[in-house]
Amino acid sequence: MSIWRVILAIIFPPLSVIDKGCGSIVIVLILTLLGWIPGVIAALIILNNPKN
Repeated sequence: MSIWRVILAIIFPPLSVIDKGCGSIVIVLILTLLGWIPGVIAALIILNNPKN
């Protein structure tokens, strides 16, 4: 996980998970629309997942 991805996850979470698949983008987008903090947390969790 690069520092640029972390910064992008804080500024605009859906854009930071664009290469992780459509489902991740939709989940992070919905959480971001419901509240900025849940979107950031979800994006950071998805980016920190070692399996992907």
